[in-house]
Amino acid sequence: MSSTELRRTALDALHRSLGATMTDFAGWDMPLRYGSERDEHNAVRTRAGLFDLSHMGEITVTGPQASRFLDHALVGNIGTVKTGRARYTMICREDGGILDDLIVYRLDDTGAGSPRYLVVANASNAQVVLDALVERSAGFDAEVRDDRDAYALLAVQGPESSGILQSLTDTDLDGLKYYAGQPGTVAGVPALIARTGYTGEDGFELFVKPEHAVELWQALTGAGEGAGLIPCGLSCRDTLRLEAGMPLYGHELSASLTPFDAGFGRVVKFEKEGDFVGRAALTEAAARAERTPPRTLVGLAAEGRRVPRAGYAVVAGGEVIGEVTSGAPSPTLGRPIAMAYVDAAYAVPGTAGVGVDIRGSHEPYEVVALPFYKRQK
Repeated sequence: MSSTELRRTALDALHRSLGATMTDFAGWDMPLRYGSERDEHNAVRTRAGLFDLSHMGEITVTGPQASRFLDHALVGNIGTVKTGRARYTMICREDGGILDDLIVYRLDDTGAGSPRYLVVANASNAQVVLDALVERSAGFDAEVRDDRDAYALLAVQGPESSGILQSLTDTDLDGLKYYAGQPGTVAGVPALIARTGYTGEDGFELFVKPEHAVELWQALTGAGEGAGLIPCGLSCRDTLRLEAGMPLYGHELSASLTPFDAGFGRVVKFEKEGDFVGRAALTEAAARAERTPPRTLVGLAAEGRRVPRAGYAVVAGGEVIGEVTSGAPSPTLGRPIAMAYVDAAYAVPGTAGVGVDIRGSHEPYEVVALPFYKRQK
């Protein structure tokens, strides 16, 4: 494969047969939409949607010191994650900058007290995370393995997802908690069944071997037909996560921000034993945030129809007081929305006089609490 050729998932031919509009995303040829992105978005909010997420970066970590190693390499307390559970965390540079946000699953032990973890990185950062973990594993009795080619990843998300998936598996999904994952069989296909997602809805992510991806997609499509399940692309995934106030690396998170700058200081666990990469810098960042609150990530809801985009200035009283990180029309709210970092003085929901500079025009916006949308449980 040439350096410029896009990678394709095991479902590539199927996406094309469904008429998907494809796009380059982090070096992968991925479905952007199949039809109307608004219809796909609304299907996930009201019924169910099926996603191909095989571009995500899976890294397996095993060995007697796997837990200690991950506690050293990441900012979270991974050693306290129980078998069958998952944790949201971050990997930072020595200076505290965020390299990526991650989900870490603790799978079954491999015997002799040797745990097995699955680290899932964003597609755009998968190689960076892999390289960092390999480098940081020096001195630990732990193995870091690139398993990006070992998995296809399908997600079924939405209020009907549990019923659809339950019809294809003997795994008791009612007993599977949020941020848990366990091995099972779905439509005869061995899978890691995880109750995780990036849409703000209940849903599941299914890690399977690439050779089983097509049959699993087709089985899910058949099982979901009566429940209104439709295939969904990356475009509606972005509006869904934006409504749910979920950060996207390269927008709300970056190497120039520490978790404390980004409002995610809660993922940094100073109480864990031993040193970890970035501890000193993050200790300083935490103290700095206490003394002088950094810009705060807020929601902005439009009073008009013009859509803010990443990089647009947030203004008040003729001064720039922040910057939009993500913006889009919200199908659920019926108006444009955005996430933005703003000066702490303007971060209180309901703050008046805030606008977004859209091509020289200061459009009025309401400061609102995140998330914009929260599902009814």
